[in-house]
Amino acid sequence: MTTTTTLTPPAPDPAVLTWQEGGQARQAGWRSEAGWPAPARVQLADDQLTADAAYRLACEGTALLWRGDFQNARQLLQALARRLDRAPRKAAGAPTSASEVFYKHRQAQGRRARVLGMLVIEVDGNHGISLRRAPDLRVACGEAWGPPDGQPCVVALRELLGLVGAHEWRKSGVEVPALGPPPANRIHAHYGVFSPVRGEYLDLIARATLPAGAGLAWDIGTGTGVIAAVLARRRIARIVATDLNPRALACARDNIRRLRLQGQIELVEADLFPAGTAPLIVCNPPWLPGKPSSTLEHAIYDPDSRMLRGFLAGLRERLAPGGEGWLVLSDLAEHLGLRSREELLALFDAGGLAVRERLDIRPRHPKASDAGDPLASARSREVTSLWRLGAA
Repeated sequence: MTTTTTLTPPAPDPAVLTWQEGGQARQAGWRSEAGWPAPARVQLADDQLTADAAYRLACEGTALLWRGDFQNARQLLQALARRLDRAPRKAAGAPTSASEVFYKHRQAQGRRARVLGMLVIEVDGNHGISLRRAPDLRVACGEAWGPPDGQPCVVALRELLGLVGAHEWRKSGVEVPALGPPPANRIHAHYGVFSPVRGEYLDLIARATLPAGAGLAWDIGTGTGVIAAVLARRRIARIVATDLNPRALACARDNIRRLRLQGQIELVEADLFPAGTAPLIVCNPPWLPGKPSSTLEHAIYDPDSRMLRGFLAGLRERLAPGGEGWLVLSDLAEHLGLRSREELLALFDAGGLAVRERLDIRPRHPKASDAGDPLASARSREVTSLWRLGAA
């Protein structure tokens, strides 16, 4: 009797990109901040490739490993984006609810990111790019990825250009009026850490009445460290700022040093709360329940409202007697049908919390008045609130 054994080929490594070039198999590490696996199909591409052909291949899921002029690759990326913008919509009926509008918008964003992410660039082991007219991006890559390890990698051009933008943001910083007059009022966001471009919520923190005896405050999920810095400017003697993201902790440390607030602010790596209790605990969690699709989106999307739920569930036992928890939260999720006001209030009740006061402010960012935004209807009604919470 003859036994036939069928060998299953090993699954491709999602962290390695493999392709054929010059008659030989080649490979390099695959980088994706969004966590996408390496494309299974790879085709070499250069200046001879037309935008229409590139668009067809990218839509089919074929990665285009660029071997032509770097600036021409940027122009091709723009051409792909234009084709996506004018691509006909599938006739599936108009959305019937705000939540359906939101989910369709997220689907369109995801498809756009996937298609544009098919144009990829090889970066050598020293963060260099050996293409004609390629800029020197070694500093930007080093800020995002850390020191070079000598191993080449492949990354989407769209993401690589994002490193450049993040580098410029980091250099120039963002002026935060709640920190006082310039020049000592700028926050510099690192790559992958959300910049405080929405200053209205910081105005709420700067003006809310401090609870009695607030010589200590906690800033939960500090990010850039901006809330901790605002609290320090309000002359709170000691602030403990927590975060789990190493990039955020490094960013906050840099900003605290720039603002010369090291004597007031202590950084702690923690999932939500540090040890002990405090008379004031502040948290500005991601505002929308949903799955983030990039590192930066972790500041906006909170799967199943994990951070919000964790903060409200654990707040009461962390408050010192008579203390307050300040929850800073937009109601955009309510206008999008993702979370109701009743659900939020139920979380307060479940955590044994009572509302002492609510301060509201309208957003001032450009999207709040952008009629062309798919979410314009919800954004036009958005309000950001600071909920002063105490033990019930």
